[in-house]
Amino acid sequence: MTAPTPSPVTFEHHHSSLGIGCSRPRLSWKFLYGDKTAKGWIQTGYELEVKPSTTGNPTSYPIKSDQSTLVAWPGEHLKSRTSATVRVRCFGKSSETPSQEQSTPWSEPSTVETGLLERSDWTASFIASTLSTDCHGTLRPVRFWKSVDLENTPTLARARLYITALGVFNVYINGQLASDECMAPGWTSYKHRLNYRVLDVSALLVPNGRNVVGVEVAEGWYAGRLGFKGGKRFYYGEDLAVLAQLEIGFSDSSTQTVVSDETWNCYMSALQSSGIYDGEVYDHREETEWTDTEIALKANTSCKVRSISWPSSQLVLPDAPPVRVIESRAPENIFHSKSGKVIIDFGQNLVGKLLVKSLQLPAGHEVIFKHAEVMEHGELGTRPLRGAKARDIIIGSGGVMKDWTPKYTFHGFRYVQIEGWPGVPDKSEISALVMHSDMKRRGYFHCSNASVNRLHQNVVWSMKGNFLSIPTDCPQRDERLGWTGDIQVFSSTALFLYDSVGLLGNWMEDVAAEQLEEGKGGIPPLVVPDVLPPNWPHMPQAVWDDVVVLTPETLFDYSADKAILQRQFASMRAWLDEGIDRAADGLWNNDRWQLADWLDPAAPSDDPGAARTDNIMVANAYLIRVTEAFSRICGLLGKDDLARTHAEDAARLKARFQYKYITAEGNLMSCSQTGISLAIQGGLYKNQGQLQVAAASLDKLVRYGRFRIATGFAGTPVITHALTAAGYPQLAYRMLLEKKCPSWMYPVTMGATTIWERWDSMLPNGDINPGQMTSFNHYALGAVADWLHTTVGGIMPLDPGWKVIGVRPIPGGNLTSADVSFDGPFGQVACSWQWKPENGRFNMVLRVPPNSTAVVTLPSETTPRALSVEEEGPRCVVGSGVHEFSCDFDAGQWPPNMLVASNQSVPPDEIAT
Repeated sequence: MTAPTPSPVTFEHHHSSLGIGCSRPRLSWKFLYGDKTAKGWIQTGYELEVKPSTTGNPTSYPIKSDQSTLVAWPGEHLKSRTSATVRVRCFGKSSETPSQEQSTPWSEPSTVETGLLERSDWTASFIASTLSTDCHGTLRPVRFWKSVDLENTPTLARARLYITALGVFNVYINGQLASDECMAPGWTSYKHRLNYRVLDVSALLVPNGRNVVGVEVAEGWYAGRLGFKGGKRFYYGEDLAVLAQLEIGFSDSSTQTVVSDETWNCYMSALQSSGIYDGEVYDHREETEWTDTEIALKANTSCKVRSISWPSSQLVLPDAPPVRVIESRAPENIFHSKSGKVIIDFGQNLVGKLLVKSLQLPAGHEVIFKHAEVMEHGELGTRPLRGAKARDIIIGSGGVMKDWTPKYTFHGFRYVQIEGWPGVPDKSEISALVMHSDMKRRGYFHCSNASVNRLHQNVVWSMKGNFLSIPTDCPQRDERLGWTGDIQVFSSTALFLYDSVGLLGNWMEDVAAEQLEEGKGGIPPLVVPDVLPPNWPHMPQAVWDDVVVLTPETLFDYSADKAILQRQFASMRAWLDEGIDRAADGLWNNDRWQLADWLDPAAPSDDPGAARTDNIMVANAYLIRVTEAFSRICGLLGKDDLARTHAEDAARLKARFQYKYITAEGNLMSCSQTGISLAIQGGLYKNQGQLQVAAASLDKLVRYGRFRIATGFAGTPVITHALTAAGYPQLAYRMLLEKKCPSWMYPVTMGATTIWERWDSMLPNGDINPGQMTSFNHYALGAVADWLHTTVGGIMPLDPGWKVIGVRPIPGGNLTSADVSFDGPFGQVACSWQWKPENGRFNMVLRVPPNSTAVVTLPSETTPRALSVEEEGPRCVVGSGVHEFSCDFDAGQWPPNMLVASNQSVPPDEIAT
């Protein structure tokens, strides 16, 4: 048997190897497992070969270590604009030949290139238009351009464009798009951090000729309207500006640099307006191609530009991937609404924009595209958009438009209403372009129940639609903000489904930057970047603000990157030491209003915070969890005194919580699904006797609740985990599969293709929920997918970075099989099981990647986690390779009995299949 093959080296958590923002990027590789790969293979050392671009001689660095993720850069610091080629081979031993060290093949080479690492590397200026702008309305997009003469120059060797904008931009070189990125450079806290890009434009420049560099800039998040209730414009500035530095290298080692300065020109775009909420208005009559000839025609109408001051923010090259068009979807149906409007149905609620392949309109004629997520009684359901117009307009010129698509906006939609189109469009003429941050998919789940698979697909689609530059809350209405509570409850699901360490890590830097501003008192904003209206007080909130501790901890669990913890440490400590509004006993102040179990299904549509669970108790359960997490993080960072102090503090707070909220018998003061689930998952009960009382109470609540959901933001992520831990996995399955509202399956029965913000965003009679907060694409309640991955599928990280994998599937319900896989830092983990309830036979196949191990607990050996007073039952530790397991397993009664009042009849089960 042979050693595995290492994958090409990757750098930091960066989405590509071009434009790294540090001089010593850490290196990672995983292993490709084949049929002939030795089992139980563990790395004992590695050899890195680094070949700098400035010399032809590679240097080898042999190192004894089992580490294959985020290893230190071995050579000299890289300077700005420099590149190096890296490859690795590894050494290790297998369980088949434990005394013999094997060498892997060399990996395929990877090339890394740095950006501009110092402020002094920039000689360009930020330039803005001299055209007059009405600051009380939208800013019309501006086109900046510069001619670049490359006549009588040596052969072009390479060209790099370093660029950013105050606004969102596209770059054109001689009429060709220089990047496929959308909404560049993404949304950051512009007061603190501004992304820039490094583009390889070598192939776009014309040697020995005249070139045109053009940059079109729209208002985007920088100057456009943001926020609800009318929102606000110009949060960050009133000037659309660009910073561009084109560095051209020639074969004789000479260089030519073209920078944005006052020698550039500008003119108005053919876009009359472009906004994130309201869409675009495009006038084809004013279109100009980005070519030398066309630009020359504009010379008489172009204006000079002016230099403006550099912003105070730091220019950064983020690990977060850019937003791109990821796929295209054809219409499923084109039909007429009840009032006769032409409606296109794309069959999937998505985020993106339209592509019209060819259209010819009379001069001045308008076609209007209106976007919405749902139909309501035969008409486009636009009320949930609130103040967002969510429409695009084309104004014809008499000529043919080819491949028109909006440039600087995005919509959340399944349906598009078209007005003014000549006749009825054919399905081949229009498509939907799906946009989101270009994260790598790495986690998959599938089972024998089609409805559960649809639910999981809905979670994936909601994550895609809401991970657009930042993790947002809804992609369709006048909001689209980075609410901290939403991602706090969803982060483990997100990190399983997609490699989102770079995106979330980048966003957490903005969280810390805004939280630690002077005068904030250590309190994180509820949304980041913070664009909430002034009437929203800056108040401390459990669950939401706890993101500063819990999400970095989850990032660490999925990446083993202590640098993330170190970077966010000041933010965590400030929240615990300064931000939390504490009473004298260290728990939360009882007078503090809390969002807590937000959107409890029992809350009225106009009062979503009116939950049945005591909000201060929820906050205190979270406070103990956060304090314990911070103690753990301090220990990981070698801050032993702080770790000990906060461990003692957590123990003291837990004792106070027990005295305040739990009776001696184990009854919880706020006896609800959310309250008991948080207490079970948080280990807040004193002993097994109290746990048994809690488990019995939760069992009773779920059965009397007819297996319908009774939890909001705080309780939904933990209810199925708590039921499983309490020894009632069949109840967890029964809740999962319930079809009556409120439930996870109710939206599926209503045709949902994404996760809804409310359990009843669409009422059974087809009415849209009357509440002002009604989104049909909102991932938070999809956090149940974490239970699908870890309990149904049965895999989870036991050690940070998935070095040690926990394998513990628990079959149940009407599911007879499940497949789950995760392409983690060490390679692909895959678990597939089949179960026959009629004879109780369970069979499982597990794939473990090289350089990692798995701890396997079979269903027959499972002990309820919360009720266990001793170490759990028999476990098996296996190394890399493919392993088969089997056992007999009885899941218990299915379906579980419902509890009803004695004067009522038991309704029939409505279980999804």
